[in-house]
This record gives sequence, C-alpha cells and structure tokens, in this order.
Amino acid sequence: MLKIPILLITFLFPFILFAQKAVIHGSVSEHDGTRAAVGASVSLIPAGNSNTPKGQQTSASGAFRFEGLAAGTYRLQISYLGHKTYSQGNISLTANQVLNLGKLTLQEEGEEIAEVVVQGRVPDLQIGIDKKVFDVSQSMVSVGGSAQDLLGNVPTLQVESDGAISLRGSTSVRILVDGKESAMAGSDINAFLQSLPAEAIDKVEIITNPSARYDAEGQSGIVNIILKKNARLGLNGSVNVSGGTYENANAGVTLNYRPGKVNYFGSYNFARRNTKGDGFNDNSEYINGQITGVSPRTRNEDVSSRLGYNHTVRLGTDYYINDKNTLSLAGNLSLRDNERGREINYQYWNVPKLGSSSFRNSLQHEDDIGVDAQLDYKRSFAREGEELMANVSFGYDTEDGTNDYHQTYANGIADLKRKNTTSEMGKNWNLQLDYTLPLGEDHKFEAGYRSIMRYADESQFSELMDTLSMEFKPDYTVSNEFDMSSTVHALYANYQRKLSSRWGAQVGLRAEQANLNTTIYGYDRTNPSQMTMDKGKLDYFRVYPSVFLSYAVGEGKSDKVQLSYSRRVQRPRGWQVNPFIDMSNEQNFMQGNPNLMPEDIHATELSFSKFYDKWNFVASAFYRMVKDEVQPVIYNDSLIADIVGDRTNITYAKWENASDMNVGGFELISKVNIFPWWDVTGNLNVSAIHFQPKPGLGLEERKSANWNGNLTTNVKFTPTFSAQVRGDYRSGMKTMQGRMEPMKGVDIAIKKEMLKNRATLMLNARDVFNSRKFEMHNYLPDKQIHFSHRWMRRMVTLSFSYRFGIQDLSKKSKNESNDMGDMEGQQY
Repeated sequence: MLKIPILLITFLFPFILFAQKAVIHGSVSEHDGTRAAVGASVSLIPAGNSNTPKGQQTSASGAFRFEGLAAGTYRLQISYLGHKTYSQGNISLTANQVLNLGKLTLQEEGEEIAEVVVQGRVPDLQIGIDKKVFDVSQSMVSVGGSAQDLLGNVPTLQVESDGAISLRGSTSVRILVDGKESAMAGSDINAFLQSLPAEAIDKVEIITNPSARYDAEGQSGIVNIILKKNARLGLNGSVNVSGGTYENANAGVTLNYRPGKVNYFGSYNFARRNTKGDGFNDNSEYINGQITGVSPRTRNEDVSSRLGYNHTVRLGTDYYINDKNTLSLAGNLSLRDNERGREINYQYWNVPKLGSSSFRNSLQHEDDIGVDAQLDYKRSFAREGEELMANVSFGYDTEDGTNDYHQTYANGIADLKRKNTTSEMGKNWNLQLDYTLPLGEDHKFEAGYRSIMRYADESQFSELMDTLSMEFKPDYTVSNEFDMSSTVHALYANYQRKLSSRWGAQVGLRAEQANLNTTIYGYDRTNPSQMTMDKGKLDYFRVYPSVFLSYAVGEGKSDKVQLSYSRRVQRPRGWQVNPFIDMSNEQNFMQGNPNLMPEDIHATELSFSKFYDKWNFVASAFYRMVKDEVQPVIYNDSLIADIVGDRTNITYAKWENASDMNVGGFELISKVNIFPWWDVTGNLNVSAIHFQPKPGLGLEERKSANWNGNLTTNVKFTPTFSAQVRGDYRSGMKTMQGRMEPMKGVDIAIKKEMLKNRATLMLNARDVFNSRKFEMHNYLPDKQIHFSHRWMRRMVTLSFSYRFGIQDLSKKSKNESNDMGDMEGQQY
C-alpha cells in the first residue's frame, strides 16, 4: 500500500512543480496607443543578470506571454523599430502568480538635432543632420540584380559607362560597406559591386557633406552600403531564387538565430551573372585643322559579354554580454570567377598600312578571392547615450588573370597576337575607436581615432608574337611590377548642441596624416636582364573642419533648414597611380600617373526639408570647389610611339591633376502619397560646372550646365499585388575635352505576396527599351573621337523568396489552449 502514494507523488511531481510556476503576460502597442507593435522583441531578465534571459516576439495582436517562471524578481525590456527601448524593473513574482501587465505603450524614438523620419514604402527616407538614409530592401526593380543595379535606382546616384557609381555627377565618391572600406573589393570596387547581390543590401546612406566623424575622403561625399543583418529573437531567415534572360541566375539563403544572449547570423549567395553589351568607337584625324574626305579614319564596332560566377558567404555572431557590453565577430568570403569576351570589327579609311578592315577577338579571365574579418566591441555606460565603440578589421584580396588578344587583317598583314598575365594582391587593416558623451539632454560630444593601412602588389607580364619566328616573346615595354602602400591616421572631435527650441549646431575638426609610397619595377629595354626601379612618395598633413547649423520651422518643428560646410579630400586610387598601360583595346590605351596629387575640396550645402501628411520633400542648394581635380586627359599617340609602332589612330589617355573645378547646383527629393495605394518618389538634380585647366596640358576653360532626374511610382492594386515603375533621364553635358550625349531608361516590376505574406513572387525588367547607353564626343587638337557603349542590354528576371521566423518553435500541441490568440513569438 505504501508504494501507491510514492508512485503517485513521483508521477505528479513535475505537474506540482509546474503548477507552482508563475506567468507574466501583456500586450505592446506603438506610440499612438492604437496600433499593435507586431514583432517587437520582448526580453525577461532575471535579477542579477545571472541567468539567460527569456525572449520572444510579440504576435500580430501585440501580445506576449512568459510561462513556467520561477518565483523571483525580473526586469522586462521591449525594443521596437522607431521607438525607445521600454524597460520595467523590480517585477516580483510569487509561486503560482499570474501577472497581467496590461497594455504597454511605447514612446516614439527621441529626435536628434535636425532629424525627422518620413514614413513610406520605397524608398523609406530618413533625414539626419549630415546624411540621408534610403531603405532599399523593398526595391522591386533591383531584385535579381547586383548592388550596382540597386545603387543606380537610389535617388542622387547614377551608374556610369564603366560601372562606376557617381553622386551629383562625380565618380569621386567614397564607397563603404557597413561603414568601412571593403577589402574584398581589392582595387576594383566596381567589379565587387557587380558581384554583390542586391538582395543582400538593407539600406544605403548618402552623405553629401559628412561631418568630422566620417572619413574626409570623397569629392562628392560618401555612399555607405548597409548589409542585411537580423537580430530578432528566435530562428528566422529567408531564401530566394531568381532566373532571367541570358541565363542569369541567383540563389541565396539568410539565417539568423538568437536564443538569448548570443545572436548568430549568416548568409550564402550564388550568382551567375551574364551581361551583354555593344558599342562603337569612331576616330577621325584632322588635316589642316579639319576633317576631309582623305582624313585617316578608324571605326570599330564591338559586341561584349561578361560572364561571372560569384559565391559570397557571410558569417557572424553578436554576444550580448550584458546590458552594457556587446561583442561582435563577423567574416566574409567572396569567390569570383569572371570571363570577359569582346569581338571588335575595325574598318579603316585612308590608312594604307592597315588596309580596309580587321577583326579582333579578346578574352580575359580572372579568378578573385576576397576575405575579411572584423571584431567590434560596444560598451554602454550608466549615463544614457554614453558609449564606446571599437573596431579591428582585416581584409585580403587576390586577383589573377590572363588576357589574350588576336587580331587579323584583311590585306594580309601578319596577325597581331598578345598574351598578358596579371596578378594583384591587396591587404587592408582598419583600427577604429569612437566615443560618445552626452553632456545633457540637448548636447553631446564625440571623439575618435582611426587608422587605415592599405598594401597592394600588382604585376603584368606581356608577350607578343614575333611575326618572323611565329613565337611569343616577352614585350618588356609593358611588363612591370607596381607596389603601393597607403596609410591614413586620423583623430577627430565633434560637438553637437541644441542652442534653443529651434536652433541646433554641430562643429567638428578632423586631423589626418596621410602617406602614399609607390615603387615601379620595370625592365631595362637595352638589357632586359636588369630591372629598373622608380620610387614615389606623398606625405601630407591636413585639417578638415565641418560646421552644421539647423533651424526648426513651423509650430510642429519637424520642418528643417540646414546649412553646412566641410573640407574634404579625394586621394588618388590604385588604378589612377598605377603606370601600367591598359591594353585591353589595342586602339585605346589608358595609363595611371604615380605623381598625382590629392584633390582638395571645400563643400557648402543649404537644405530645407518639409513634411506634410501626404507630401514630403527635401531641397538642397550646394556648391563645391575642387583644386587639383583628377581625371583622364587624352593625348597625342606619339607619346607612346615605342609601344604602338607605326600604327595610327590610337587613343591614349593618362590620369592627371587636370584642372580646378567649381560646381554649383540644386537638388530636390520628394515623395507624394497620392492615395493609400499609390505613391510617387522623384529626384531632380541641376548643376553648373566650371573647369579651369592646369597650364601645360593643352586644355581649354570649359563651362557646362546639366540636369538629371528620376521618378519611381508604386501602385498597390490589392493588399498582396503591387507594381513599381522607375524612369530616369540625364541631359547632355560638356566635358573637359568634349561632350556627353543624353541618356534615359525605364525599369518595371510587379510583385505578388503569397502564403500569408511569407513568400513573394516578382517579375521585373531593367532597361525595358534598351535605351541606356553612354555616348561621347571628344574634340582634340589632332583628331575627333565619337564613342558609344551600352554595358548591359535589357534584362528580365523572375524571382521567388520565402521568409520564415517570428514563429513558435516549442512544438506545442494544436489543442493546447492559451490566451495569446494568434501569438507566434518564440519562448525560451
């Protein structure tokens, strides 16, 4: 008889213990008190922080519920985008207690000086005192494309003929990834952007007049690409796959798992990117100052293709040591295999040495490997807003390639065959420390240190087929090696204060010590067994001040007027100082200049932001004064006679500090919510440029006025079916040595949400009318050049993505009852 109660007690003991456990539940609403805060992160932290906190996300009704809690004292913490973190401590629970915290209303995030938020769809726009932030995560026309395609759809940004990103008409813009220079990009940031999937990007920051907190580099400013990173509690992620014309394909998966104090995140993306292009180049020489029927003329028409296989892996973890300390470790791996082919048909008039025509086939193959790793530490102090952030990051990139050219002539001239073998290696270190100290409710102080150290080794070995022996022999005129090391050490201080209820100010000072050392190894042409060596050195110290003033307009004080000034620098890039002659086209040569000086930039901007219920806009007037501007200058081909031999109609360009330049302009960004289901976002940029060339280069003073604009409209036909159309136009403009023709294009996309809004099916077409092409005219003392190139033809892509997360992983029985309604938050 004694065994029966013992067995009963043993069987019922777990249920007795569970019955003694406590419960906490409640709901969360946004700041207006009516809308549920769906997906808010809720943490329940035991007193003393000795145990792992329990966490979940609120349901579609904003509800949360924690069960099976031991008696004791707890602290509740709730975080939600756009709202202040809610914290409630000293919550005491006794055994069996069911505590209903009721409805908790969050407070809207406090506004920094001169900062407002425009709520909307694509693109969501946030205006800060020194930057604009575009939420591009929902850009429909970019899905299935690259980061380069996506950036071309961001207001104020454009993609040039060579793939370079330009801001307000200047390609001298600093491109960052998560606030740092990407070492994976190596010396070719454009190639890296072509390999990075658009779906991996969350936001794009445009900083046209950066404060002292940011790097001083970038003539027209900084473009900071922020990659997607999820830190929500639980297991969540997404998968996507797409396919398109020219056998383009993308696939990727993103995962995030946060059981409590540790957040794990990772992603893998694969892309097969195949782009087709075409164009022509027409060179005509002058005779007695004009082009006549007997003028030598060369015209080539080409068809190009670029096929790339890209694998990108991203892994990282965040360790929330406690409320005050966070440690993050992340790494990236990029594998790129690119093959570029080009077929060029040449026609010749009045060039007896070359006959009537020739055909050239070129093939370039590159294997790239890029890795980087970064360690971040964040320390929050007792004073709200006081924090210390530290970063150490390292990157390594290699690129090995071969270039084979074969040109045949119709008149029986011996074939021209060349083989180039290239190799590049780069390393990059970043050391950074930032400290923020609030001095009160309306002012704060920032200070920090940063060192960037870059190292690059590049080599090229060229072989040319001997027309007599029909064997490849070294061509020492274009075989060499180039080493470069660059360091920038910086200290900055920044002070921000709200002077009154309407006036705000920010002043900063950044001091930088920069060094650039180059070494060129070449072959002695009279004795190739001997190597020559030329060294270059650039060493300078500069101070970069910045000043910002803001004034709140109107009763609501959400409308702002801002006036800012900053001094900046644009340092020469690796390819601009590399003296290797680019011979990818035997008729058009490009060469770097190791003697380039950095550009010195003074920028001023006046902006006004106005926010109505359905209409918002930001208008800016800007002026930029640039000394020692760097750009390529086209020279007479006689300067490279030892390389081109007796060939004519060769185009030879070299990077130079070509001119001083003044740029003034006006920019307008506006979003209109016409109806709840229809919105339009537009951007207009008007500018005037004045080139004042340096003496000795044979250039003339030039003035040019130009404008560009784009328009994006979103239409929501039903709650789950929508469309997006984007059009852009850029006017013609004068350049230093010629004129650029207008360019235009249209992109469209349709999207269907499926499977309870967890899946998306999308169809888009980029450059619908095949109209985006770059066309230039260059007028030189001895010749006229007409150039046109389309780097990508119309592309159609079908994409599918599926999102998962904010769901209960505890595998509860379907029949288990609770009062959380349709709650999907995970409990721990």
